[in-house]
Amino acid sequence: MADYQLKNIFFHEAFIKEFSEIFEGIHPSFDKKAFAKQVLDKDWEARELKERMRHITLMLHNHLPKNFKKAASILKKLVTHLLKEKPLKGSLSFEYMFLPDYIEIFGQEDIDSSINAIEKITQYSSAEFAVRPFIKNHPKKMMAQMQKWTNHKNKWVRRLATEGCRPRLPWGMALGDLKKDPTLVVQILEKLKNDSAETVRRSVANNLNDISKDHPKLALELGKKWIGKETDVDWIVKHGLRTLLKQGNVDAMLLFGFADPANIVISELKMEPQQIKIGDGGEFSFQLNINSKKKKVKLRLEYFIYFMKANGKLSKKIFQLKEKIYPGGLQEAFKKKQHFKNLTTRKHYAGTHKLSIVVNGVEKAISEFELIN
Repeated sequence: MADYQLKNIFFHEAFIKEFSEIFEGIHPSFDKKAFAKQVLDKDWEARELKERMRHITLMLHNHLPKNFKKAASILKKLVTHLLKEKPLKGSLSFEYMFLPDYIEIFGQEDIDSSINAIEKITQYSSAEFAVRPFIKNHPKKMMAQMQKWTNHKNKWVRRLATEGCRPRLPWGMALGDLKKDPTLVVQILEKLKNDSAETVRRSVANNLNDISKDHPKLALELGKKWIGKETDVDWIVKHGLRTLLKQGNVDAMLLFGFADPANIVISELKMEPQQIKIGDGGEFSFQLNINSKKKKVKLRLEYFIYFMKANGKLSKKIFQLKEKIYPGGLQEAFKKKQHFKNLTTRKHYAGTHKLSIVVNGVEKAISEFELIN
């Protein structure tokens, strides 16, 4: 969802008042009325998601001791209360992201107190973004701490150990040194790949995918080393090498047993209707021909749509069709509906678009169609 939708779901007047009541209970000198008034100021409605979170952080600072260690102690007390009285329901709290944000903003000069606070707070609201400036400013100390967190009894702390040091964490501060040399990151992934918690294993996979974008050879070496021992780890390898698979990396395809696409033919590819009004949909079809004498052939079928952009150039997006083991010699017809409604994440433009069918990473057929206003 876009920020303008989420900001009213997570950060709204009712939540500010609820937090104020809770915080007053654990910090009696807190002026809940003054805090709510400062947060819900004349610019509140105009602020987007991250702006609202940061605004709450800054206003909270007005009501906490200026001594960071004391302020952090109060926030840890709050988290202890929340874990007891408002336990998590499956996932971490997004609403309380201003707590790790507070540590990020005001704790840079007291790294030991910050580490202690992060370890507690991330058990309720993820510190994956807040921990990154500490890694950047204190790489040796923080990466050693991330290693320690891999052994923590709480799964959310273990998840932070891998999620916080992702070289390419979306919306997170860049960690250029780890992008350049992910050796310390790999050590963490090695320890957590067999973790009992699915959320930790998923983070390991996403971290591996980040590494694959800058160091494909290293990511493939890890994949070859890990695969074939445990089902959960096999999933990590598959999800962690997804970018290489989408790129049609031959070594990645072979690792997962996909067939050589040379003997695969795609014919009769067409989109109907040939002219589609923006907001409507069409249906494309094609014939899959497996010209192989092998009894079983593993295929990954995908399709590209080359979307017209505002600048008049085409930009492709890949979509998955099916991944399956087929019998050799098979001929099969496929049909797939495709909508062209404008989304918050993609706006459509009139013009000639292209559609291609991808088999095991190789484009095998391409056709054109028109989007019209």
